[in-house]
Amino acid sequence: MATYTAEVVWTLKEGEDFANGRYSRAHSLTFDGGVTVPASASPHVVGKWADASAVDPEEMLVAALSNCHMLTFLHKARLAGFIVTRYADHPEGIMGETSPGRLAVTKVWLKPDITWQGISPTPAQLTALHHAAHEECYIANSVRTEIVVSSS
Repeated sequence: MATYTAEVVWTLKEGEDFANGRYSRAHSLTFDGGVTVPASASPHVVGKWADASAVDPEEMLVAALSNCHMLTFLHKARLAGFIVTRYADHPEGIMGETSPGRLAVTKVWLKPDITWQGISPTPAQLTALHHAAHEECYIANSVRTEIVVSSS
């Protein structure tokens, strides 16, 4: 089996008050391919202590689900004999309470807009392709979040 790694680094900045929660949540994520991404807690969670221009864990989860679904969908569509020329998604996730005081990203909507070359799948074939992609997506198989695909 494969192993995946990343480096997550946060440093207290001069003048910040860690003991009283007055510190930036901004940090960096470096992935095994060498890409470094600015990251932070969500502004919805920590307000002014977040870096709104950085990616937050909730956004990364929503993007990872969409990304995995897309890659698996492209593979399934190719195997079914269809040619995809463009796949764009604008996924959306919502935070909800799963039990008193316990929050989670409870639902993610994938909203792919797909452009085809030649024959397009029928609505039933498209639904079957999305279902097959969802069933095989490693990230979807790793979470309990409800994932809904609304294809156009």
